[in-house]
Amino acid sequence: MNRQHRMRLLESQVRAFTTGNIEYINNQWVFFDDETEEAASLDEYLHHEIEVFQNKSWKKGILFEDGKLGFADDIYFLKNQDLIRIRRHLVYSLERLIEDLQDDALIHFITTLNSLKFSIYDCIYCYNHLTFLNKNQPNSGVNFIVFDNQELICTVQHHFTYYEKNSDRFEFTLNSGKRLIIEKIS
Repeated sequence: MNRQHRMRLLESQVRAFTTGNIEYINNQWVFFDDETEEAASLDEYLHHEIEVFQNKSWKKGILFEDGKLGFADDIYFLKNQDLIRIRRHLVYSLERLIEDLQDDALIHFITTLNSLKFSIYDCIYCYNHLTFLNKNQPNSGVNFIVFDNQELICTVQHHFTYYEKNSDRFEFTLNSGKRLIIEKIS
């Protein structure tokens, strides 16, 4: 799986974006999050990619000063009540872990997480032990990840062994008591 395919997999996750409307108030653009109803200055996202909903589809562009959104071939001037969405960022250590996982293990991990009604973007904590190991040597250890989807908490222990054979075992435990274990050996 190439990097672009991995990005599409992450983009398709629920809660991958923060969505809301914007208003021009006191000479500045303010973003109102639909989910939390919190307000934030759109200036926080200057020179970052955001998307605006136009003609029944999302259009990606780079946000510039004065409410300008630059597309590859056009410039759009934001208007009051435009619906926009901003990509959420993953916890850095989880992002590194995702990069290190083999394709099959990553797909099994994310699909199982999704089946439990969690998104990769629900991560609130990740300890990635792999970042401290020499990748050119055989390794084993455990990573710890905590997810919160506003209804349940899910902890994941990722037991890995990378010798002649690679083994990734994920132990999911929800605060409801439900437990699930999956393993990918290659």
